Amino acid sequence: MSHAGSTVGQKLRDARHARGLTIAAVGEKTGLTKGFLSRLERDEVSASVPSLLAVCQAVGLRIGDLFDPPGAAVVRRNEGSPLQFGGHGLDEVVMSSGDQRRFTVIRARLSAGGTSGDDLYTFDGDVEFAYVVSGQLTIDVEDQSHVLSAGDALTFRPTQPHRWRNSSDGETVVLWVLGPAP
Repeated sequence: MSHAGSTVGQKLRDARHARGLTIAAVGEKTGLTKGFLSRLERDEVSASVPSLLAVCQAVGLRIGDLFDPPGAAVVRRNEGSPLQFGGHGLDEVVMSSGDQRRFTVIRARLSAGGTSGDDLYTFDGDVEFAYVVSGQLTIDVEDQSHVLSAGDALTFRPTQPHRWRNSSDGETVVLWVLGPAP
């Protein structure tokens, strides 16, 4: 199906083709327009986290299948695998080893206004952990809002509806740990 170095859009298209789905069928399953899905497959747009999760579910992918994991046990500062998990105003890389299936560590750099999107989302998993390295992050989990500053952490179940946003005027850096690896 996908090969090393494939883009997110290519991997989504490959998965859709492998399952014999049309863009229209994926649109019906996700509620997204054919035009948006076509542009997503060409890497011309970024999806919100909930939209990307919905597309992955529709084409039978785990969200973790969208990125090429690093192959070394040591992942240096500039060696993490780029990740397009969804959201706006962020740069994410996978920092955990590629053969690690018990958890995934993601370093996210959120520009001012960076967000997962307006909609709450969920995904299958046992635990989600966010540690704020610098800046300030607001995470809404169900009906509670948690404001985290540098050095603060929050642990919750990814099956709980949630969303997040950079609530500082500058860059916020967050380490996310997802278990098991999505």
